[in-house]
Amino acid sequence: MTLYNPVIEARGLGKRFGRFTAVDNVSFQVEEGEFFGLLGPNGAGKTSVIRMMYGFSPLSSGSMKVFGLDIETGWREIRSRMGVCQQENTLDPDLSVEQNLLVFAGYYRIPRQKAVERTQELLDFFALHHRKNAQVSQLSGGMARRLMLARALINEPGLIILDEPTTGLDPQSRHQVWDKLRELQARGLTLVLTTHYMEEAASLCHRIVIMDHGRILVQGSPDGLIREFSGTSVIEVVSPGQEIHSFVEQKGIRHEKLTDRLIIYTDDLNGLGKIIRQRFCPDKCLFRSGTLEDVFLRLTGRELRE
Repeated sequence: MTLYNPVIEARGLGKRFGRFTAVDNVSFQVEEGEFFGLLGPNGAGKTSVIRMMYGFSPLSSGSMKVFGLDIETGWREIRSRMGVCQQENTLDPDLSVEQNLLVFAGYYRIPRQKAVERTQELLDFFALHHRKNAQVSQLSGGMARRLMLARALINEPGLIILDEPTTGLDPQSRHQVWDKLRELQARGLTLVLTTHYMEEAASLCHRIVIMDHGRILVQGSPDGLIREFSGTSVIEVVSPGQEIHSFVEQKGIRHEKLTDRLIIYTDDLNGLGKIIRQRFCPDKCLFRSGTLEDVFLRLTGRELRE
């Protein structure tokens, strides 16, 4: 993948609500043509960053440039070149599928003929043409999500922001959306994704940022972060005894103690895995590949966030 000039440049971003700091000195950049992920548990600050990114919420401190324009002074032009697919379904239930696109095109003052042509292109691309006259209430969850993506693309943006675009979708619908997003990135579109599905981020994103408590914890490629923080392989030991606890601590092996499990992170599954299987858990071990979810949980913890 060839990268060009940064589409987004965030420097020392801060967002405060009274005495509460939601975003604390956050810096990152997104390159042209990149699929970029912004991850974090509830309350991490990622939604505040996203809202600042498309000009919905003013910055408390720091700076942000999008397409080389200052978000605080150039937000009108920035919005005209950006598409946003929000988590909530904001489609107009009183309009048909086709009308939702045509009316939205009017907000950008797209000429009627061009709007009609663009609408037909998007209906075809997202396999919605056969439902163009259907009401939004008649669409499945996957179709409604594809229509929201189509609407976000009506102005032919250079950047699209995806706020949890597949929440609530079944696996088939989710993968259909993924396929379309990959096609868009292959065409040169820059995409910024927030999601709670670690598999989604690992599958789609070139680079990710993981945030917590308003700060960036790590940045990097999914594969690189997996190698660094969890190892390529994971061994889960159910009901571990003190002997294996002592073994991993004496050997300095990366591990995590849970209530009823011991999770061991390693890049040496053949050697270490064989020892652990033979000595400690012939029947109660799970051997699997390391994942981005392992990284996320190690860095942000396992406690529930409300």
